[in-house]
Amino acid sequence: MNRESEYKLQRRVSGYHDIRMDGMTDLVIRAKGASVFDIGCNRGLVSFEMANNGATLCHGCDIDPGCIDVARGVFADLRAVENRFAVIDLTEGPNAVANEFGAKEYDIVLCLATYHKLKRIMPPEKLSELFAHFGKRTKQFFGWRATGDKPGENEEEMKALDVTLKSAGLTRIHTSYISQTLGVAAIWSR
Repeated sequence: MNRESEYKLQRRVSGYHDIRMDGMTDLVIRAKGASVFDIGCNRGLVSFEMANNGATLCHGCDIDPGCIDVARGVFADLRAVENRFAVIDLTEGPNAVANEFGAKEYDIVLCLATYHKLKRIMPPEKLSELFAHFGKRTKQFFGWRATGDKPGENEEEMKALDVTLKSAGLTRIHTSYISQTLGVAAIWSR
């Protein structure tokens, strides 16, 4: 058995980290000096992109401990960026996030290709409660990316987020259908 067959990474994302921001680059250019929270951060590469564009604080969560270990490793040498990545089961609701990150608010909150996964395993009222919580933690912008594999669900999810995030004081200001691969992207603002 060779080393390559012993060590295989599971593909967890569609596309590379830079195209995951396709349709949301307005947030990347607003990262300078910003605090960022990445919901379902995977291996932290989108947060790393935000840090490379001037974000001074990057926090994120994911359910996969291996991904969180990678995110921590990616940020290990970025001394100018305060960072924290934690394993959180978001199905446990807002308290799970608050237990790890306190009541901190963030300039930019990102939810890239995560909402649809939670929608499949959480009751609608609990999902809405969780995202209202994230909306309240958002000081300026909330960015969301749908899934490319179930485009029929994207409009429904965006409308649900419109209602939930409006209750937290956010309004959708941008919608992009530019990515044929990744699906729709949207940005809400305070």
